[in-house]
Amino acid sequence: MNDKTLDCSDLDQYLGKPMAPARMKEPLHNNDFRRWVQAMHYPNLLHYDHDFAAEGRYSRLVAPQSFAVATDDGHGAGPACAGCIPDSHLIFAGDEWWFYGPRIFGGDEITNEKVPFDYVVKETSFAGPTCFQRGDNNYYNQDGDYIAKQRSTSIRYRRDAAVEMGSLDATDDPEWSEQALKELEDKKYEYIKMMHDLGHGKRCWDDIEVADELPVRIIGPHSIASFTTEWRAYLFTIWGGTHRPGMDMAAMGFTEEFAGHENDPVMERDNPEWTDGAYFGPSRGHLFPEWARRIGMPRGYGYGASMGAWILDYLAGWAGEWGQVVHCNSAYRGPAFTGDATFMTANVIDKLVDDEGRNVVQVDCKMKNQLGTTMATAKAEIELPTR
Repeated sequence: MNDKTLDCSDLDQYLGKPMAPARMKEPLHNNDFRRWVQAMHYPNLLHYDHDFAAEGRYSRLVAPQSFAVATDDGHGAGPACAGCIPDSHLIFAGDEWWFYGPRIFGGDEITNEKVPFDYVVKETSFAGPTCFQRGDNNYYNQDGDYIAKQRSTSIRYRRDAAVEMGSLDATDDPEWSEQALKELEDKKYEYIKMMHDLGHGKRCWDDIEVADELPVRIIGPHSIASFTTEWRAYLFTIWGGTHRPGMDMAAMGFTEEFAGHENDPVMERDNPEWTDGAYFGPSRGHLFPEWARRIGMPRGYGYGASMGAWILDYLAGWAGEWGQVVHCNSAYRGPAFTGDATFMTANVIDKLVDDEGRNVVQVDCKMKNQLGTTMATAKAEIELPTR
């Protein structure tokens, strides 16, 4: 593979320079939040049940913290893939989030100000020379309140190298017995019941001890149907709903068969089906196994931004409505594949009063599949109320 090179020379000119911001064309609606938590398998009543939310802290439905990325025009990946790398493809490598307090509600108008940050090239077993590129997404509401910053990391690699070096043996979905599925559903509900039991109550910092374990959260088994449901929850996938940035996929280095017209505002008015990333363009490998194998994946696979959302929801659901995730740094090691189930665990590694006077617990989180393969790791700080 030594003859495979990765030309990143075009990237430097974009670093530190603001890109066109991401903006929706209409204010957010409560149903956007409902669609999101449904797609992310996060049945927290605070985000979809009108009556429950009305009795709580905010007196109305509120978006989950993970929802901010749904208001971007491309999963938060835009500033992490600025510039051309010829004959390349990309997948997500991680997200680091900082949350500053303001929450997202129905009627809000969110703007994401995007700035490419940096990149580094490393040798990987997956695709040889590989670019790890980072970019910042800064989410504001219509009043200028700073909601969150997302530092997204993309992996950009030679598509032909990944196909040549990748393992395409596990092309069939694993099979689950009826008994195994029932046990999985019962285990899933334990986390859901934990949220219901907490209700509008407070999980107090005073009661948390180092080494405490969070209840396990399970998602899956995944399928093309579940991944499609996730895709449609990102608002930019809806025809006409976003001020399109006019991204030129071919100019970014995607090969002709993968470039497509995703996020093309001119094509969207002419024939929006050709701009639909579920069917055309770089994202089609998620939902079509044939196209997944063309980029080195054995079968249909999930979205990196969704993995980040699963982790944020996991931690925020445990914290309850009086707590919040203030910082979370997630590294994605491998995607969710169709047929697999995802298991999240976390334990408290420290509790402290931070420099801003907040009572926080630090947690170490791991995401694995049913085989024990690590999919993601995360470290996070969660602010909790005190007695």
